[in-house]
Amino acid sequence: MLAGAALTGAAPAGAVPAGDRISSGVGYRQFDVRAAKGTVHVHLLTVDLTDRHVRVDLLTPGAVAARARVSAMADATGAVAGVNGDFFNINETQHPGVEATGASVGPAIAHGRVLKAAVPTAQRFGPSLPPGTATTDVLGVGVDGRARLDRLTLAGSVRTPAGKLTLRGLNQYALAQGSVGAYTAAWGSVSRRRATCGSDTDRAAGCSTDTYEVQVRHGRVVAVSATPGSGAIAPGTTVLLGREGGADRLRALVKGDRVSVRERLVRSASRIPYRFAVGGYPVLRDGEPLPGLDDNVSAVRTAAGYAHGGRRLLLLALDGATAYRRGLTIAEVASEMRELGAVDAFSLDGGGSTTMVARTAGAKTVSVLNHPTDSPERAVANGIGVFWKP
Repeated sequence: MLAGAALTGAAPAGAVPAGDRISSGVGYRQFDVRAAKGTVHVHLLTVDLTDRHVRVDLLTPGAVAARARVSAMADATGAVAGVNGDFFNINETQHPGVEATGASVGPAIAHGRVLKAAVPTAQRFGPSLPPGTATTDVLGVGVDGRARLDRLTLAGSVRTPAGKLTLRGLNQYALAQGSVGAYTAAWGSVSRRRATCGSDTDRAAGCSTDTYEVQVRHGRVVAVSATPGSGAIAPGTTVLLGREGGADRLRALVKGDRVSVRERLVRSASRIPYRFAVGGYPVLRDGEPLPGLDDNVSAVRTAAGYAHGGRRLLLLALDGATAYRRGLTIAEVASEMRELGAVDAFSLDGGGSTTMVARTAGAKTVSVLNHPTDSPERAVANGIGVFWKP
């Protein structure tokens, strides 16, 4: 890779050259910003999406219900740079004995393949959403190579001998009350019990005891169970999990029944299919901060935005070193992204998750550019990877 000074990690302003080149089409710089609660140190990747050598895609741990460090995901896929992604199911202190899945909150698309849909709003992890935003919000890059903000909503159905059921979940750590969700090989091996916990209004609500699972392989029911299962799901197999009313509908199925499962994510704004999409929430639209953004709570943040009609992607991560840990409010994030030239901007997971990595001159692996507040680097659900090919 072509690069300037070695970027072995974040440093106080002035200790590393202000600008650097990770590769053609991918630049890096760091600088200080004065915020309401003190000075913060910013790390910024700039990605030219018109460069034919450059592409952006989702970094994943290999399964929806899994976690890995950004540096490990980048090295495993050959990314030259990247940042952490969506908020995720980080713990289950509210449901003792239930395994945290590590799965992300919002929709996810990698390499043009849909991995999952969004959990109900009340079941999300992370700070309160700004007014008018939802767990279905995404930042994505289309097959045309342009970045966009959009919403991706699940549309799915289950056809059974008794009629058609509406599918309301796809590889999600939480399902709406009374619903049926589908789990595929992309989910991983973690228990699906978490999906039946919480309610449509309270993430801390208890776990349902009224559940039912049906395994469908190559269009036929092959197994049923009264409790959510775990373990890897074989390719060609879909597990249908229902709670309350959804469980009642699934109990009508028996081994050998023909069942057809269909699902897709519907785009609300774009006609262009997405090659990559990650969840979070918008903070800037058409050059203006969203109304009602929080301007009180400061934290270490990660954000993404774009300019030039979606042809230039900006990836921002704050430094978590003690001297800079005061951070920015969400309102300040929106303002800073606008100052950097973004027209639309998107908040990603922050705090101990905030991580930026890049490959230095001559290196075969990436280095962490900022000081994450978690030490060692926190394992996260996914990330945004920047890739370069000759």
